[in-house]
Amino acid sequence: MSTAPVIKGWCPGALRPMLSGDGLVVRLRVPQGRLTPAQARGVAELSLRYGNGMLDLSNRGNLQLRGIDPERHEGLIDALRALALIDVNEGAERRRNLMVMPFWQAGDDTDHLTQQLTAAAQSHALPAVSSKFGYAVDAGAQPVLQADPADIRFERAADGRLLLCAEGAEMGKPISRDTAVTEAIALAAWVRAQGATRAARALEAGATLPPGFDHPRQSALSTPTLGLYPAGALVACAFGQMDAETLTALADLGPLRLTPWRMVLIEGATELPDLPSLITDAADPLLRVVACIGAPGCAQGRGETRGLARRLAAVVPKGQRLHVSGCAKGCAAPRATDITLTATAPARYDLIQEGRADAPPDLRGLSPAAIASYLRKSADAP
Repeated sequence: MSTAPVIKGWCPGALRPMLSGDGLVVRLRVPQGRLTPAQARGVAELSLRYGNGMLDLSNRGNLQLRGIDPERHEGLIDALRALALIDVNEGAERRRNLMVMPFWQAGDDTDHLTQQLTAAAQSHALPAVSSKFGYAVDAGAQPVLQADPADIRFERAADGRLLLCAEGAEMGKPISRDTAVTEAIALAAWVRAQGATRAARALEAGATLPPGFDHPRQSALSTPTLGLYPAGALVACAFGQMDAETLTALADLGPLRLTPWRMVLIEGATELPDLPSLITDAADPLLRVVACIGAPGCAQGRGETRGLARRLAAVVPKGQRLHVSGCAKGCAAPRATDITLTATAPARYDLIQEGRADAPPDLRGLSPAAIASYLRKSADAP
């Protein structure tokens, strides 16, 4: 019998959830990436009423409710629709795969383009593409989302011009507010015309972008760290998972903006909150590790993940990141990390250096103790 993970080929939504080991995963693509306090309290309450009270921040800035009873999914959707968190239909939900730079201000280009793309998705003006196909709206002074997965990007050039960019391309196309969405629709249609499901795959296959993609892109800033910003306070939860009580407590502090870094920006906050379940120290070792829910929460998980990641966090070399994956799909970190552990059986992991969870391993079948020893030696190496 094969032990290879089942590749679904699509990502869950709210209207099209995915069954996991603890029930349905219902993923909310929160409009503008922003929850009002009333919405946040409502989602927290619904996660308890219909699920197991656990919520995940995804690497695309979405919010997932876990443990949802399949027989009660329809009731949950009705309640979420009353909170204005559900698209008009599954097609609009699939198209509205937007990742939004969280430091936007009302009326700026990021805010404006997000609203325009949302309207285009709801009207089905955006092309029908894979549910993994996404847009990054990152039009601040310098991009901060380049390390996060997207196919079509809006960025700011060093000379201040707005750029349309394709994932995998070094150059972008100058656009304006008025032409941005039309140009994005044309680029998405171009990707589909190449017979590809993702922009980077079209370019890797040798396709040439249409004319106009000849303006240099800026290099991204590193992922923002926890702390205070003009837009508010950026905080985190271990592995991007929080319980309903934490979400309710955060809602009491103000509107919340979700990020693809599994962090939350508390809009307008001028001090870091003192909540026991939050991480507010940028030096916390737990920020060096990322892990999916693993077994038994995921039916495809071969072994535990987050318990092991917690135990290993303190011995991960500073400046490096460890990804612990329950299977070779690597859902928690689709890109290469410094060190990846892929579970192959209970208490057995393959170790990959500078690769993804499905890459050929450098070491096979390691026990947790052997992994800890390996990491300690790496940290002590000159």
